[in-house]
Amino acid sequence: MRIAVADIGGTHARFALAEVNDGQCLSLSEPVTLGTRDHASFQTAWREFGERIDGDLPQAISIAFAGPVDGEVLKLTNNPWVIRPALAQEKLGVTRFKVINDFAAVAHAVGALKDEHFDHIAGPEGPLPSEGVTSIVGPGTGLGVAQLLKTGGHAHVIATEGGHIDFAPLDGLEDKMLERLRKRYRRVSVERIACGSGLANIYEAIGAIEGKAVRELDDRELWALAMSGEDPLAAAALDRFFLSLGAVAGDLALAHGANAVVLAGGLGYRIRHLFASSGFSDRFIAKGRFERRMEAIPVKLVTHPQPGLLGAAVAFAKDHS
Repeated sequence: MRIAVADIGGTHARFALAEVNDGQCLSLSEPVTLGTRDHASFQTAWREFGERIDGDLPQAISIAFAGPVDGEVLKLTNNPWVIRPALAQEKLGVTRFKVINDFAAVAHAVGALKDEHFDHIAGPEGPLPSEGVTSIVGPGTGLGVAQLLKTGGHAHVIATEGGHIDFAPLDGLEDKMLERLRKRYRRVSVERIACGSGLANIYEAIGAIEGKAVRELDDRELWALAMSGEDPLAAAALDRFFLSLGAVAGDLALAHGANAVVLAGGLGYRIRHLFASSGFSDRFIAKGRFERRMEAIPVKLVTHPQPGLLGAAVAFAKDHS
């Protein structure tokens, strides 16, 4: 069966065509990537996708959506678009319509991918466990979190909003960062730190704490400077980003009772070469009396280029197998 799939985040809307059958995604076309700020709504982006492909749009679509998927009106967490599921078939011209949380879609992809689609980041090497809970954590425009439960040869996906738990400082500098950020946000979630835009929050906070001038940079420019090491303050912010991401991933693994963690998202993939030299692993296992348990948890990173689109296809295929 030929369907359309979409992965809608705070910055990009990605579309592709997929062939699905018997609970599996058999093929996935090259994606069409559109900027969400360039389109007033999902419907207009969908129409542009239709103009870019060769042939008619399919009569079925599965959407990975960066936000809660319950209710009559679905609103993206980091994007002004809304989707009204009751009107979707009429507005999009489809007969079958599915919407799934974006990181639930990534979890479906993780459950379907082979070992060669994962890079080793920390913990024991080897394949992901065939039983138990895997925590999926993804820094991107926001911080996505989901769970994948494997039991008895079956995989069950649980969507969460774990990226919105409270940020917990672990040293004096982070205490000062939290105090600074609380003036802006009042409640500081981990998503304010461990995501793409979180680097700017860390950069500005450290600059203020140290009494140093910070440059007016957009996120792309700041990440480039941080990764190149050209700006010492930006590089220090990047060090803190990895520390915070490691701490958050470890906290989520404990909370989920996980025996594996998978990092996903475009940002994680772009910075994958920096994990080994960062403080991610040390902070991941720094859980006091549970350090030995944390040391036994493998941490992997998804290398498939479009896990959200793949997962949306897999989720649809499972519903219609």
